[in-house]
Amino acid sequence: MSSLHVLFTVGDAVYVIPSVDVREMETFHGATRIPGTLAYVAGLVQIRGRVIPVIDLRARFGLGPIERTLDARVIVISEGDREVGLLADTAREVVKIEPSAFGPPPDVVSAQASGFVNAIAETGKRLVLRLDTSRVIGKDTVLEESN
Repeated sequence: MSSLHVLFTVGDAVYVIPSVDVREMETFHGATRIPGTLAYVAGLVQIRGRVIPVIDLRARFGLGPIERTLDARVIVISEGDREVGLLADTAREVVKIEPSAFGPPPDVVSAQASGFVNAIAETGKRLVLRLDTSRVIGKDTVLEESN
């Protein structure tokens, strides 16, 4: 049985995460930067009365900054007992992907991607990378500077 995935882009790559992990998607209008946070933490946003930390995926993946457009999206995910926003360049599509379509990433991808990608699949003519959100978010609170 195929499962739904939210498809989004960061740089030239296309990523997916299971839709069951996504609480909502919002247009990015900027974030309130918090001093002392990690460089990839864009800051805090308020969404439907909740204050949510946002991770800039471009910064997290070591890509340079870009001028954000109206296509930029905050993908709010639940990770354990916390909600975190992932800032993507674009996110507008939900796709069905058979679980059997996913395979492990090549070793060079695993090494170069710092473990952020846990599987790869082909959907249509696109190669999509399944994001390991636990790895992207990290084990500690994203608002704490690592020692």
